Amino acid sequence: MKNFKSLALLLMSLALVAFLSACGGTPEVEKVETVEVEEAEPVEEAAEVEVETEAEEEPAAAAEEPAEEEAMEEEAVAEEPAEEEAMAEEAAPAAQTDRSDIRIVVVSHGQASDPFWSVVQNGVQQAGEDMGVTVEYQAPQTFDMVAMSQLIDAAVASNPNGLVVSIPDASALEDSIRAAVDAGIPVVSMNSGSDVAKDFGILVHVGQTEYEAGLGGGQRMAEAGVTNALCINQEVGNVALDLRCQGFTDAIEEAGGTVEVIAVELADPIDSQQRISAAIVSNNPDGILTLGPTGAAPALAALEEDGLLGEIQLGTFDLSPEVLEAVRDGNMLFAIDQQQYIQGYLPIVLLTLYNTNLNTIANDVLMTGPGFVTQDTAAQVIDLSAAGTR
Repeated sequence: MKNFKSLALLLMSLALVAFLSACGGTPEVEKVETVEVEEAEPVEEAAEVEVETEAEEEPAAAAEEPAEEEAMEEEAVAEEPAEEEAMAEEAAPAAQTDRSDIRIVVVSHGQASDPFWSVVQNGVQQAGEDMGVTVEYQAPQTFDMVAMSQLIDAAVASNPNGLVVSIPDASALEDSIRAAVDAGIPVVSMNSGSDVAKDFGILVHVGQTEYEAGLGGGQRMAEAGVTNALCINQEVGNVALDLRCQGFTDAIEEAGGTVEVIAVELADPIDSQQRISAAIVSNNPDGILTLGPTGAAPALAALEEDGLLGEIQLGTFDLSPEVLEAVRDGNMLFAIDQQQYIQGYLPIVLLTLYNTNLNTIANDVLMTGPGFVTQDTAAQVIDLSAAGTR
């Protein structure tokens, strides 16, 4: 029995030891697992740090994208003006086309030494400078239609890009002008020739209609009480001047008066003065119309010498400093202004536009007159005349 108890006690002890051993092993496993978990934690933290880093990098990248876009936009904006400037520089030469190879010849019947025609030439030269074209002004030494036709023929032979002519005698100049048109040279007439320009194939005439201008002068004289007048013609045979006298005569006769035409020599002012003085004595006029400054100057001298300045009404076509001073001082009733400066200027502009853009004028005549300078306006026009433009 005693042995049995001892055996039972031994077995119980062994069981206890086994139990304790079993209980002691679990903590060790837990301890290992705990250690393993603790060792894994740094890996998780690293992952979290890596994730956080990526998360931090994403906003940074997102911030960089607008910055890059802004930089690209700024660069594009900066490039656009530069490109526009480059394009403008490339286009500039086209806008400023060199026209110096366009050559326009002007052949008139009036010499540049004449105060009227010097203003015409000023207009031609200024238009040439403004248009950037080459211009040549030519005229015979005297009123000579043969010499003028020869100048036109020579101009046609040189094949200019444009021709400007005055037409004081249509029959004498017709063949030469038609030869220019037939050669394909664009022609513009100025000053005289309004009645034949279209028939000759001329693009346009720049000037005034002479008969109507003379008619207007006669009407003004008639309103001033003139009934017995002289018409002083310094270029008999110049159709334009003949038409001026005709219009003047018709207006005076319509008012019940009479007109006598007196021919004077353009190149001899002393002889012209003597002829006018003789006509005053023989006709006892109360009015005189001259057809230009070269006729007005000897008429003024004759009236002053005879003590009749201011007593006989005096009017003239066209302007000069002497004419304007006489109008301003009340010694001349009026001066008919056909604005000869633009008669020289406009044909150059028109022919330049025709050559570069095929522009034409719809009207047969581009009217520059008549206008009337009176005592009210003479002072202002004197300043312009001194500059060579009126």
